[in-house]
Amino acid sequence: MNDISSTGSYLDFNALTQLKGDAARDPSKAVRKTAEQFEAYFIQQMMKSMRDTIEKSDLVEGGNMEMYQDLMDKELSLSMAKRGGMGLADMMERQMNQALAMSTQDALRQRQPMSLSAPALPLNPAREPLSHKPSVQEAYRIERPGGFKLGDRP
Repeated sequence: MNDISSTGSYLDFNALTQLKGDAARDPSKAVRKTAEQFEAYFIQQMMKSMRDTIEKSDLVEGGNMEMYQDLMDKELSLSMAKRGGMGLADMMERQMNQALAMSTQDALRQRQPMSLSAPALPLNPAREPLSHKPSVQEAYRIERPGGFKLGDRP
């Protein structure tokens, strides 16, 4: 059995259950596996999206071709993630290890306190009010052929 399939897949429920158990016992040990599984899933979805952009032909496409391509994409994505892939797993592992090492109090201390002395920004920018001068009202008049005009009285 090769090294990739022994790691398990994000679609294999037994491997997923084992990964959940590992994470419950020792979260730091399951971080790398979790990051690799996420990267593999991300790569597979990216490959699936790329395949969807290719025009399909009835000459070479069989009934089960799509299923086999999905299986190949899954194995290829697992292989790519195991070998380093795009580096997404490395970045996620670093981020999760930092989060595991940091206590709640440390995280709260890192937050930037909001400055209450800074002026608040208005939700809607202030606008100059429209003038009620007749010349301005005339400029905004909408002509409706055969319709009711504001100045007309019945």
